[in-house]
Amino acid sequence: MTGIPWHQAPLVALDLEGTGAQDGSREAVLEIASVPIANGRPDTSNAYHTLVNPRRPIPTRPWTSPGLTNRALRDAPGLDTVEPALAARLNGHYLVGHNVGVDWRLLKQRCPSIKPAGLIDTLRLARCHGIAGGNGLAQLIAAYDLTAMIDALAVGSQPHRALWDTIATAVLLATLVRQRWPSPPALEQLTTAAGLPLNHPEATPPSEQPSLFEL
Repeated sequence: MTGIPWHQAPLVALDLEGTGAQDGSREAVLEIASVPIANGRPDTSNAYHTLVNPRRPIPTRPWTSPGLTNRALRDAPGLDTVEPALAARLNGHYLVGHNVGVDWRLLKQRCPSIKPAGLIDTLRLARCHGIAGGNGLAQLIAAYDLTAMIDALAVGSQPHRALWDTIATAVLLATLVRQRWPSPPALEQLTTAAGLPLNHPEATPPSEQPSLFEL
């Protein structure tokens, strides 16, 4: 599997929006999106996106993504309803995310049936290039002038929401790969440069985590 070209590998971009690690054991998922990456491009025709009802009121906080209010989440399905559909899309795939360890930490806690093949972190890959202005998702999208492309693909979504950020991550991955390798690398090369182990502990303690809008 690892010897195949990266763009032929089973990759799926993923983003979760939640209440924040400051909630500790009560941290809740509020929104999830996944988008397959086919031939190096986001396959938006097979995108999956849903709000998630946390089954409790959530306070308004600076890092809560725009639009994720108690009213908006009230009629959304619970995570127990979402998990089987999500597992069908993620199991056996490499999960691609920006600072993917944060998403995976919460996902594996809340959805134990999800068993991906591995993790690929666009933040880790971006740090190899040292882009001026920071390595947050928003900064990188601006630096590579990708906003208009993502807006056209993520119709009805916006930055800092799960669908927009997932598509942005998929587009960013292809951009970073082209910058790093003159010809398409093997999956093994990509995972060596940007992979994280599935048992990777979250490196940043909750009290020191930046705002979601910085990632």
